[in-house]
Amino acid sequence: MLKPQVTAFFEPETFTYSYLVRDPLSKSCAIIDSVLNFDPDSGNTNTSSADLLVAAIQAQDLQLEWILETHVHADHLSAAPYLQAKLGGKIGIGAKITAVQQVFAEVFNAGAEFATDGSQFDQLFNQGDIFKIGQLTVEVLHTPGHTPACLTYLIGDAGFVGDTLFMPDYGTARCDFPGGDAATLYQSIQKIFALPAATRLFMCHDYLAPGRDEYLYETTVAEQQQKNIHVGLDKTEADFVLLRTERDQTLEMPRLILPSVQVNMRAGQFPPAENNGVSYLKLPLNLFK
Repeated sequence: MLKPQVTAFFEPETFTYSYLVRDPLSKSCAIIDSVLNFDPDSGNTNTSSADLLVAAIQAQDLQLEWILETHVHADHLSAAPYLQAKLGGKIGIGAKITAVQQVFAEVFNAGAEFATDGSQFDQLFNQGDIFKIGQLTVEVLHTPGHTPACLTYLIGDAGFVGDTLFMPDYGTARCDFPGGDAATLYQSIQKIFALPAATRLFMCHDYLAPGRDEYLYETTVAEQQQKNIHVGLDKTEADFVLLRTERDQTLEMPRLILPSVQVNMRAGQFPPAENNGVSYLKLPLNLFK
């Protein structure tokens, strides 16, 4: 099996890992889950995190083929349009993005100009789809539960799981966003657990579990099966649903969910500028209790 070369880039403000995935037999590469830096106090964005990816690709003279999203992130803005403008490549996400767009089009009263058919993205992926990064084969696993559109990208011996799983000592993703469901997440994780035990799994976030002082991003299927505190050790679906539901009731909304979703449901583009040339993000009042 051809193994991808994987380089992780950590954005500490949102605890996000972005990945540069390279075909070892060519110059082809992909970026997974990029970050556009955003200051919610000022409303300013910058590309410092994305520029690290650009510099790495340019230093190795690589060809960017894909800019992949595992889901519509609720904790950081995507830098996909910036990366595409700098380096090319196609932006891809799960086909169920349409369900997410339909929900949040209403939340933000996005208007008729906002299409809810996923057309902002270059490619919509379904369960079982196959595509290439150079000579690397990518298989798409639909792994909903955190959101309806969540995907895992299986690239050689490596799986990029988005927010579906965290490091084993931290557990699993929340399921209380619109369209989320704990039982569905449990079944999605079983798809991942059915992969070969040695499959490398790459996390989208790490939040430093209690007792650990080092940020981590890579584990294996076997380690998750044996040690994941929420879903490993032969926990049943009923066990997981109870644990996940009770835990989700204690969680605050992510700090950047409102700006992030408005941008990410548009494939990283800002809402259309108004007649003064400025784009605005909406803050719904008293909608989420």
